[in-house]
Amino acid sequence: MDRDNQTTVTEFLLLGLSGQSKQEEILFGLFLWMYLVTIIGNILIILAIGCDSHLHTPMYFFLANLSCIDICFSSVTTPKMLLNHILGSKSISYVECMTQIYFFITFINMDGFLLSVMAYDRYVAICCPLHYSMIMKPKLCILLVVVSWVITNLHALLHTLLMVRLTFCFNNTVHHFFCDPYAVLKLSCSDTFINELMVSIAGGLMSITPFTCITVSYAYIFSNVLKFPSLQGIRKALSTCGSHLTVVSLFYGAILGVYMRPSSSYSVQDTVATVIFTVVTPLINPFIYSLRNRDMKGALRKLIIRRPVLSRL
Repeated sequence: MDRDNQTTVTEFLLLGLSGQSKQEEILFGLFLWMYLVTIIGNILIILAIGCDSHLHTPMYFFLANLSCIDICFSSVTTPKMLLNHILGSKSISYVECMTQIYFFITFINMDGFLLSVMAYDRYVAICCPLHYSMIMKPKLCILLVVVSWVITNLHALLHTLLMVRLTFCFNNTVHHFFCDPYAVLKLSCSDTFINELMVSIAGGLMSITPFTCITVSYAYIFSNVLKFPSLQGIRKALSTCGSHLTVVSLFYGAILGVYMRPSSSYSVQDTVATVIFTVVTPLINPFIYSLRNRDMKGALRKLIIRRPVLSRL
């Protein structure tokens, strides 16, 4: 394209989930409800774990971190979409878009890394129960989370800087409800070879590494569980992994549905899958981890029925 015909955009237009006003009203109410439930549910999980000393264990430490990430992940995309609907606008500034891309990449990868850490924790608990307390020390738990944060932030920074160097011309319409990195990349009128190469290499490693860790951990868990002498022992061991496996399946299933298949343009199926891992998964995680967990249900019950100190004065 001729340089005289190039105009660097200062904002992008987000098409959203629907072009019909009636559907948008329904979707606004639905997404507002889901976002509020996500925030409240995950905050309750964090408070319950923090207030109950019996839950100050590695498994619940990682669960509290996952709840924190779910709050942040959901807050990257949903509030802007809701605000645009209230204002009757579809625009997002260039700076806001790049910021959204950075945090989206950070939290989606952090989710995967933390799920792999939780899988490793379950592996140690089931396969090495006698050495669990010696292996999963507080320092190691903190180190695993901190290293995950550092790696995911550096990865997000790399892709964001590569995106910033691109030029965006007349086409500034993003066929999505947020600044999805892949959707924005397709709008550039610059050479995107380096970006696509880094997406394939770095992005591939960031996805495959935690997924491989989860797969290997559960392979060892299942092979070990099958050696248990009683069915009760097998059920008890598997029950501790059921919630985590459900979350992993939902999260990676949606991601594979969007990013791991060839597609020239975004389809309705892609949008639905994206909504699942950006909005639905953070919403249902607190329910998945609490409904089948007696300790969590007990801690939440104590937290909810506890009267504020000021009310006694």
